[in-house]
Amino acid sequence: MTHIVYLSLGSNMGERVETLRDAITALNETAGTVTDVADRYVTSPVGYEAQDDFVNTAVRLETSLDAEALLVVIHQIEQDFHRERLIHWGPRTLDIDIIFFGETTYTSKTLTIPHAEAFNRLFVLVPIQQIYQEQMYRETLQQRIQYLLATTNQTIRKMTDDTTERQ
Repeated sequence: MTHIVYLSLGSNMGERVETLRDAITALNETAGTVTDVADRYVTSPVGYEAQDDFVNTAVRLETSLDAEALLVVIHQIEQDFHRERLIHWGPRTLDIDIIFFGETTYTSKTLTIPHAEAFNRLFVLVPIQQIYQEQMYRETLQQRIQYLLATTNQTIRKMTDDTTERQ
């Protein structure tokens, strides 16, 4: 069985854009087929704010893996990119989160789908909305983006070809 999954990817350490490109390649090689990739966005950190801005994107992935197996693959990819979990919501070379897994809701000790914080984060919602093809959360995505833009200090701007890596 093939599942349609939406993943959020972010990096705020090292060569952020290159890391995201390489992570998408790794997802293609180990997790399934990436069928769409959102633009890249420069975003402010959320939670632990004393860190550099992130570069974020999102992908649409077709996979035969179940949610828990996909999480194991994602954690291995993060480890391959030297992800260290030292500070909650702290700096990271690579962060990959499962946001939506088809229209499934799922909760275990290690995983919540939809992602527990997804609807509170512009860096997740804006890229996902760009590539989201399903109907289930379409209206909710748009409403939450407008709400967060009006009520939070989160910043997000689309990267352009002339945006430098270290902005």
